[in-house]
Amino acid sequence: MAEITPVTMTIDQEQGRLDAVLGQAKLPYSRSTLANWIKEGLVLVNDQAVKRSYVVKKGDVVSINPPAVKETTLEAENIPLDVVYEDDDLLVVNKPQGMVVHPAPGHSGGTLVNALLYHAPLSTINGEFRPGIVHRIDRDTSGLLMVAKNDQAHHALAAELKAHKTQRIYYALVKGNFEENEGTIDAPIGRHPKDRKKQAVIGDGREAVTHFKVIERFVGYTLLELALETGRTHQIRVHLAYIGHPVVGDSVYGHQDKIFNIKLPGQLLHAKTLVLTQPKTQEELRFDSALPPLFEQVLQELRENQG
Repeated sequence: MAEITPVTMTIDQEQGRLDAVLGQAKLPYSRSTLANWIKEGLVLVNDQAVKRSYVVKKGDVVSINPPAVKETTLEAENIPLDVVYEDDDLLVVNKPQGMVVHPAPGHSGGTLVNALLYHAPLSTINGEFRPGIVHRIDRDTSGLLMVAKNDQAHHALAAELKAHKTQRIYYALVKGNFEENEGTIDAPIGRHPKDRKKQAVIGDGREAVTHFKVIERFVGYTLLELALETGRTHQIRVHLAYIGHPVVGDSVYGHQDKIFNIKLPGQLLHAKTLVLTQPKTQEELRFDSALPPLFEQVLQELRENQG
């Protein structure tokens, strides 16, 4: 097992709660990671375990002892990858529709993570079954995904994502027509109160904001560009269903699985554009991917049947 170097810091003035102080310090760990380590007794103040609410005092010595990193037991699989970009810190891959991002019950192999493990070393901070994964897209959503190759890059990319500085642009074909050319859906999302496998717009859910713009109009359908301000599970699909425009082919939040007798294996939702900051050089990296052939086929059918 690999070890991460412990960190020791001395408080030079009374600042507030331990979790807040560590969250504001320039440490290579996310605030949520540090909060979990405090809870697990891996962060000590004056050699004593304390609660996150402990108020640090001048002269307190805080020691952070990250857990040993477990070597993954996942199998590396020689599965072809569409690598759009790669450097020493990260990869950007174009995930095909139908591929699960990481192993989970019912999907122990054949995932993007299995393919990535064969291709390159990955960060370890996101757990044994999600190495390298900074953010996810659904199995039946295609498109661009960033992957961290080391823990430092992972922390930087995750922090940028949390600060809403990463740009993620999606294209979706939805049912129905829009009078407006653009707009914003601001509706909180949480677990569905009756179906635990689904998400829903609920009053006490987490903040969720999706911006949309009409790209092309068809008879009974609309092609949208969508920008995520937040990143809740199934956010785009839930928000579009909520306003009465479910994504075409979405069997969970909609119903349609065929269009012009074209069988759809999943929703016509594609992560088209990704803009991020290279963790070391601070260079802005921008990537764009073409719509999958099936998506383009459906659009061409719609254009030909406009009259």
